[in-house]
Amino acid sequence: MLIAILLLLVGLGVLILGAEILVRGSASLAKKLGISSLVIGLTVVAFGTSAPELFVNIYSASRGGADIAIGNIVGSNISNILLILGISALVRPLKVGRGTAFREIPFALLAMILIFTMGNDTMFDGATFNAITRTDGFSLMALFAIFLFYTFGIAKLGGSEEKVKEYKTALSVVFTLGGLAALVIGGKLVVDNAVILARLAGLSEALIGLTIVAVGTSLPELFTSVVATYHGHDDMAIGNVVGSNIFNVFWILGLTSVILQLPFNSLINTDVLVGIGASLVLFLALFIGRKHSLDRWQGAIFVIAYFAYITYLIMRG
Repeated sequence: MLIAILLLLVGLGVLILGAEILVRGSASLAKKLGISSLVIGLTVVAFGTSAPELFVNIYSASRGGADIAIGNIVGSNISNILLILGISALVRPLKVGRGTAFREIPFALLAMILIFTMGNDTMFDGATFNAITRTDGFSLMALFAIFLFYTFGIAKLGGSEEKVKEYKTALSVVFTLGGLAALVIGGKLVVDNAVILARLAGLSEALIGLTIVAVGTSLPELFTSVVATYHGHDDMAIGNVVGSNIFNVFWILGLTSVILQLPFNSLINTDVLVGIGASLVLFLALFIGRKHSLDRWQGAIFVIAYFAYITYLIMRG
């Protein structure tokens, strides 16, 4: 147990270091390439910070842990919005671009709705069992391809106008890749040892997937978004979270279900609905109070709502 706690703390340290150099490197790279921080956040940063979810999902699915695989994605998306954006807004109010409010956030909402419709075959199709099938997976990955096509289409619409410390191109790339690698390593250390501690405490797989694993695999997003917010890169912070939610469903869940059909536990429906609600609340929050802005009081409500949800999960067992 002491070794697990020590490794968990080491993992957190690696995450902090990785987030700092990733934000510095990717912001410098965006400036040099003349593209917006939002695009970098939606693609490079989102892909890298979603790597722990991909690793956990494929590993869990290969060992028959569908509850952990699906719970990881749903739980991560909930924590990305309520916990990570909430904490980021508490650090400093976030300005959200019009395009993000009307395009990327609704796309992330669609992703959560599709988990609900694809997972409930008995409800919508009268089937004898619920599963996210291989055909569902191919459909999700096709939508992911459309999202990437759209993102690269807007890449040159506006360069980064933020004040950014620029490094040489080679060093910017090294910082970006090194930061991503550190986030993956740190995330794995935290998740593996948190799961060991959770199992020693007698927690169920579904609860571990929705809480320990979901929050653990979201730590790269958390540290990256908070650091990006601290440095004034709002677009990168928002793009990282929204992009990660889109990546989680369309790419990671899609790829996992193509590799292996995932039985869908109807008990997760409540959590999927919470994810849909969180995405919808994020969209509506941008039009309450200051338009296209996530203020500190809204961030506080998000964080309180997340801990209320975690309390419900623990009571549910």
